[in-house]
Amino acid sequence: MGFSQVLIFGSLVTCSLMGITVLGGDFVRDVDIVWGGDRAKILKNGEVLTLSLDKESGSAFQSKDQFLFGKISMQVKLVSGYSAGTVTSYYVASAGATWDEIDFEFLGNLSGDPYTVHTNVITSGKGDREQQFRLWFDPTIDFHTYSILWNPKTIIFYVDGTPIREFKNMMNASVNVPYPEKQPMRAHSSLWNADQWATRGGLVKTDWSKAPFTASFRNYEARACVWSINGSSTCGRGSSSWLREELDAYSLKRLRWVRTNFMIYDYCSDAKRFPRGFAPECSVRVDAH
Repeated sequence: MGFSQVLIFGSLVTCSLMGITVLGGDFVRDVDIVWGGDRAKILKNGEVLTLSLDKESGSAFQSKDQFLFGKISMQVKLVSGYSAGTVTSYYVASAGATWDEIDFEFLGNLSGDPYTVHTNVITSGKGDREQQFRLWFDPTIDFHTYSILWNPKTIIFYVDGTPIREFKNMMNASVNVPYPEKQPMRAHSSLWNADQWATRGGLVKTDWSKAPFTASFRNYEARACVWSINGSSTCGRGSSSWLREELDAYSLKRLRWVRTNFMIYDYCSDAKRFPRGFAPECSVRVDAH
């Protein structure tokens, strides 16, 4: 499949190699609040958005546009102090029963403990591809940039420009692993209570006396092919480097550094959870390149 032509649901979708840029900096223009009422607030003339969680409800927003491939970035400052039981999520997802989804989830903690970054790739409604990491900084003191690169060849999770995970398109390889390439996705963020599993496997519960819990977002940016209501995807003016982006030698070195020093869980090595064998993509390891 060429980068300039993508076959979606039997119709030809044309994406010029120029790529479109959805400029960040205006949440009023770019997103919709989808639940939580006034727990989600757009501030500073659209420059900042905050999500809050209390005992009654969390909150969430999603992009107005849908995308078929893109590099979606957001700066996030996570819930500070005691955040056990909470999850702040940032992800892209399609709709329907057999949806596709690419996840960042930030699992809350006891005050002073590090956050866990939980990642997953769901294709055709099937996930179970979790990898978890610690961060090499305190994500509650300031904003940091989290990016999801999704193009026809690969998915890469970035933290401040450092790759922490790659999931390659292997549909035409011998392993024939499903890859999200047909369904348009929106960008989403939410803050919600998951104390049945989020912190130490659910052993530490949400302390509602410390609510409301608040996370902050800014500089949402989507360099992407925008999906239109008539079932077409258009890439217009702007940089298209993301459409061809892959890990170079330096990026692979950084990826190995993260995996060696900060990875705390990998579905590809959890024999207890998967006694019948690991997923087929586990035989093709990016850190072995």
